[in-house]
Amino acid sequence: MPSPPTHTLLYRRVVLPVLALLRMGATPEKLAWSIALGLVVGINPLLGSTTLLCLALAATFRLNLAASQLANHVMYPFEVLLVVPFLTLGARVFHTGPIPLSPSLLFHEARTHPLALIKSLWTWEWHALVLWAAVSIILLPALGTLLTPALGKLLARVERHQYPIVPTM
Repeated sequence: MPSPPTHTLLYRRVVLPVLALLRMGATPEKLAWSIALGLVVGINPLLGSTTLLCLALAATFRLNLAASQLANHVMYPFEVLLVVPFLTLGARVFHTGPIPLSPSLLFHEARTHPLALIKSLWTWEWHALVLWAAVSIILLPALGTLLTPALGKLLARVERHQYPIVPTM
């Protein structure tokens, strides 16, 4: 019998938990929508809000909480990368002033006009959230629809081959 392949961190931390959820009886459709929700909520431009928002939405729609949180946390690097593009695009779409991205300009505004800066930051954030919501309306059903057959095939493959949940080292 050949030795098992060495598995990457991503495989151990993402793929194996999804396989375990499938083996425990999660349906591919419900799991797909749970993962899609986590992926979409995970790029929310309001830093620090994704865990609670994902938890609330998954509970409301009776989705798998573990799968949605797993996908949500996997998206954290993308959330950080996308926050500035969401803010910038929101400022363009809603015709607000440009976002002062230089630290010196932000500190100057914070010292000279703190309330105006807070109002501007909230306006930019609100516009970014509106854009994220618009993207989410398209992205969530697309991901849910694409992931359902993929997870169905994965479940069939797992049932045929009975892969171990935890790789042997």
